[in-house]
Amino acid sequence: MLQYIARRILLMIPTLLVITIVTFVIIQLPPGDYLSTLLAQYSAQGETIDQSRLDALTKRYGLDQPLYVQYFKWMSGLIRGDLGVSFNWNKPVRQLIGDRLLLTFVISFSTMIIGWMLAIPIGIYSAVKQYSIGDYLFAGFSFLGLGIPNFLLALALLWFAYSKFGVNLTGLFSSKYLDAPWSIAKVIDMLNHIWVPLVILGTGGIAGSVRILRANLLDELNKPYVVTARAKGLSERKLLLKYPVRLALNPFVSTVGWQLPQLISGTTITAIVLGLPTTGPLLLSALKTQDMYLAGSFLMILSFLTILGTFLSDILLGLLDPRIRFE
Repeated sequence: MLQYIARRILLMIPTLLVITIVTFVIIQLPPGDYLSTLLAQYSAQGETIDQSRLDALTKRYGLDQPLYVQYFKWMSGLIRGDLGVSFNWNKPVRQLIGDRLLLTFVISFSTMIIGWMLAIPIGIYSAVKQYSIGDYLFAGFSFLGLGIPNFLLALALLWFAYSKFGVNLTGLFSSKYLDAPWSIAKVIDMLNHIWVPLVILGTGGIAGSVRILRANLLDELNKPYVVTARAKGLSERKLLLKYPVRLALNPFVSTVGWQLPQLISGTTITAIVLGLPTTGPLLLSALKTQDMYLAGSFLMILSFLTILGTFLSDILLGLLDPRIRFE
């Protein structure tokens, strides 16, 4: 097991190196660069930009240099912990990401934890009480949660709250706390607004997790070891929690590799609809404007979290399920 862990850690280094190359190439694939996008925006507004300013921006960001030079310049900055300066915002990338990272993490992590706390008991109940009235009710809510897109649910909730009560549910803060420094009052104000994204983002996740856990647990309950344990007189509660539920939780553990990057990327479309100051809309804007340093830093962070999450999933699966061991 220790040798497996050591090999996986060593393999992360070349994997991340390949990811940096692929990330850089993907960002450069669309025709033009940041300056051509900037020119198009000025043209659409009927404005012009001086050639001298274009030349200064080209030299400043090194856009006149070959791609491999730009890549090594970006990589050298990443190694030193310098993520570069955003073209579009003219601010350090580290500052832009840091401003939104905490809020994104709080929303996504809270959604995931609350979703698991609700999905696990509901999934266990639906499996144990198969075809009962409660099972049918939870199944109906699950299908609705899976079938309705989060952004559509967000639009419906915003319309209902504003048309019936005159309340605007967008954003995470009241207007007086938007630019205010962090304080207890600002945290309380955020808690008063955060329930909206938690409800909307958690709907689909809870619904999918309930169906997955129910299906896996039903599969485990019909296996011979459960029948044997029940025949030997083991109590139903102890029998259920000791083995079948433990093994049915494998999908939750195996998807940690997907959950970690989602903590950062968030649900972009829903965040745009709700006006949330998270990292998802910022990443979308960076990709649209070919903001190389900002988009590349985001993609590198997401890639690293995916690799780390997959690694942790493999380790946790080996600890959770005795049938899975890495010798």
